[in-house]
Amino acid sequence: MAVDNCIVFTDFILLGLSGRQDVQQGLFVLFLLVYGITVIANLGMIFLINMDSRLHTPMYYFLSNLSFCDVCYSSSVSPKMLADFLCEQKKIAYNLCMVQMFFFGTFAAVDCFMLSVMAYDRYVAICNPLLYTVTMSRRVCIQLVAIAYTAGFMDIAIFTYLATRLSFCNSNVINHFFCDLPPLLALSTSDTTTTEIALTFSCSCVVGCNVITVLLSYSYIITTILHMKSAEGRHNAFSTCASHLTAVAIFYGTLLFMYFRPSSSYSMDTDKMASVFYTVVIPMLNPLIYSLRNKDVKGALKKAVGTKLCTQ
Repeated sequence: MAVDNCIVFTDFILLGLSGRQDVQQGLFVLFLLVYGITVIANLGMIFLINMDSRLHTPMYYFLSNLSFCDVCYSSSVSPKMLADFLCEQKKIAYNLCMVQMFFFGTFAAVDCFMLSVMAYDRYVAICNPLLYTVTMSRRVCIQLVAIAYTAGFMDIAIFTYLATRLSFCNSNVINHFFCDLPPLLALSTSDTTTTEIALTFSCSCVVGCNVITVLLSYSYIITTILHMKSAEGRHNAFSTCASHLTAVAIFYGTLLFMYFRPSSSYSMDTDKMASVFYTVVIPMLNPLIYSLRNKDVKGALKKAVGTKLCTQ
């Protein structure tokens, strides 16, 4: 249908990661395994934190919210991607495309905020241990999480609205495996200058503020660690910092690569590969990076498994 010399598309066609059927079958098995691990690991983490009283601390409260966000934003992309591997034509309705972009963007943004909140929590725990229980009270923790969700929701709501104002007159084929703003901007026949400026400004504020929070927190943490007299204490603290900073570098680095560029420099095939990291891989890695090396989580897991075996 054409309106004012512009075809109104009711759906988009996603090209996905590969057009070869044999490759798609292999990718289906691989990503089904990754998605299964993501869901089981993150939901298992939430279960352990809620069930074991030893894990009822601010750090694990934030971790449970991070796990929840990882499940949600991975689930906004992976099921559709897996279904498309088995389909010849990968269609997605226009409205569902906007919904997918909104939920993925919201939980990815909340993930971004949660990483900085967790860095701040470690700063208070290491640099001001005597004031930790007062500074990170339950009320403060709930407020920090609420701010993260509210900020993520409001930020992506603006971009979803801007995306609905774009026109797609020449084609409805998206060279990507899910609906995201950069490929939509590259496809649009509208003037995307305003949207690009808004995207750059928002990402600069959100990512910039969170990166600054992480860097400041860890600069104080490292300074405090270097003044510790206990070698074991320094080792444990540095180990925790290294794990967290690795996850932060991967997550923020991918976001900066994806969004801090004009659409003219957008390389779709390259960015599809980069997108796999923060949509599929990172949600699976987070529970491993933050928790499986943690003795408290291991103890809670052994206790849960032992209790289950005893009841059988």
